[in-house]
Order: sequence, then C-alpha cells, then structure tokens
Amino acid sequence: MSENKVCTHCKSQIVCNVDDINNCDCSQITITNETRMFLANSFHKCLCNDCLMKFNQMLTDTKGQDFPKRRSEMIEGLHYYEENGYFVFTELYHLLKGQCCQNGCRHCVYGFKNRFL
Repeated sequence: MSENKVCTHCKSQIVCNVDDINNCDCSQITITNETRMFLANSFHKCLCNDCLMKFNQMLTDTKGQDFPKRRSEMIEGLHYYEENGYFVFTELYHLLKGQCCQNGCRHCVYGFKNRFL
C-alpha cells in the first residue's frame, strides 16, 4: 500500500511503499552502513532520496573530522553563522556533535524538530 508522506528532513512530499519496501524509491539508493546506523538512531521516519544521498555524503565527508570543542576551533560558515547577534549552528556542527540535544535546533540533522511529522 502506497502512502503519501513528508520527508522528515526537508518536508518534501514523498510516496512510501511501506508494504512493498523493495519497490519503494528509497530502496533504489545505496547508503553506507554508517548512514544506516545514524538514521536508525535518529528521529527520522521516511526520507526522500535527495536527503538520503545528502546524509550519506555528509557522513562520508565528516569521517576523521573532530567536533570543535572550543570557540577558537569553530570556523564561521562551516560550523556556524551569525544571525541577529546569535550563533546558529550548521548541520555539519550538529552532525559532528554526535548526538541530538533535543532542543529543536534549526539545522538539526537528527530529525528531532520534525519528529511529529
């Protein structure tokens, strides 16, 4: 049975073949085991293929990168940007952090802010 759903990351409309997962769009995307584990431990439900590929690429690109523990280690535009005098952390920053703080951050990669979709 196909269901109309929303990608829990970008909020685009997707069709989920929950009863026939082998014919679901997401089964056409090859992702690493690391990406599978990340998604299994996230709040995401269904993701569009673009977001699946994006997460897979982000996780591949961040291998070996360390989480910036001090302000002096953060790079503006990479780990954060400033908006109205506040620091806004990027998806990369949150991914490197390694866990969700469950504060509903704007660029949360863990899906917490969209968990009720």
